[in-house]
Amino acid sequence: MEDFINITLFASGSGTNAENIVKYFSNNKLIYINSVFVNNPNAEVIDKMKKLGKEIVLFDKEIFKSSLLQELKKRNTHLIVLAGFLWLVPENIINEYKGKIINIHPAILPNYGGKGMYGNKVHEKVLANKEKYSGITIHEVNNEYDKGRIIFQATCSVFETDTIESLANRIHTLEYFHFPKVIEAWALSFKLNIKPF
Repeated sequence: MEDFINITLFASGSGTNAENIVKYFSNNKLIYINSVFVNNPNAEVIDKMKKLGKEIVLFDKEIFKSSLLQELKKRNTHLIVLAGFLWLVPENIINEYKGKIINIHPAILPNYGGKGMYGNKVHEKVLANKEKYSGITIHEVNNEYDKGRIIFQATCSVFETDTIESLANRIHTLEYFHFPKVIEAWALSFKLNIKPF
């Protein structure tokens, strides 16, 4: 869609964030989710996206490092959003989309980030360390896990009675509320040629 800001989502798992994002932008007149790139053929996100009429592009590590950039260009992708995607993005894609890839992390970075820190593993550590607060971080993606420039954070309390599941539910609420709105503001800043965040 030439008149739209085309966003490609990358996902690896259940796809709840991807589903929320696609629904949020379903009637947007400026921003279009053109496809969802998935690295796990058994991921639940595939069925969710098919039901929403989104194209799925499956890939493995070899394709990721070699020809996936061509697939992005073929779809006239302007921006990339990682929504529950666990692989490190290869350098050729980082270079082509410098400052144009964002990710969401279920903690307040720089704490509880890095390789292997995702999903319930993050919440488990937060609870083990008896933190008073946790939250979400939306950040640019570079060639290191969770080290890109932070563009948005939101916090929530952590209670002594919390389980991994109860904390995860509170974090998901933050993700579902904030992530689409931040994506929208971020994408429109490119459309208007102003410095994003």
